[in-house]
Amino acid sequence: MAHYPHPLIAREGWPFLSVALIVAAAVTWFCGLWSIPFWLIALFVLQFFRDPPREVTGNSKSVLSPADGRIVAIQPVRDPWLDRDALKVSVFMNVFNVHSNRSPVDGEIIQRWYHAGKFVNADLDKASEENERNALHFRCADGQDITCVQVAGLIARRILCYAEAGAKLTRGQRYGFIRFGSRVDLYLPTTAHIKVTIGDKVRATSTLLAELQ
Repeated sequence: MAHYPHPLIAREGWPFLSVALIVAAAVTWFCGLWSIPFWLIALFVLQFFRDPPREVTGNSKSVLSPADGRIVAIQPVRDPWLDRDALKVSVFMNVFNVHSNRSPVDGEIIQRWYHAGKFVNADLDKASEENERNALHFRCADGQDITCVQVAGLIARRILCYAEAGAKLTRGQRYGFIRFGSRVDLYLPTTAHIKVTIGDKVRATSTLLAELQ
């Protein structure tokens, strides 16, 4: 998979932003000040699809945040994808967060799963089990396994993933996007040392979530 460059606006947002600007400009031409709400909508679309570059931190043992947002879960669970005990760390993205998803580790994708589902509020724990989701199984160089799951939200209707089995990703490499509110779940080895707490605000690639042992 080729590295995706970092323009100011994510490529996924170009059609939406173009339509919003055309509509706002047309309403301005015909209705003047009545166009203000349409320009506000265009501004919202612009901020939602922003895609800033990020500095990559850590080392080969580091697990970086795959998304911008807030930590809403840290708990021991059963990884439903690899059928093993794991530590689950969940990042909730609201509509004001950057929605590009980036690789949390250096590793090879062993398998990818897609599961159709509901669209309940991604801030709720049941979203991990009931919502539409896309999961990637990463294997790090030392053989440790990480599962990274994109989960659709209440108004999210499209999960985009550009990585397939066999791809080798580096920490911070952009691999996907979720439109309009969502979450990302990480299932880590039980020996991982968690570096964040519930409620922490995190930034993709810039925030260290955990260290592998």
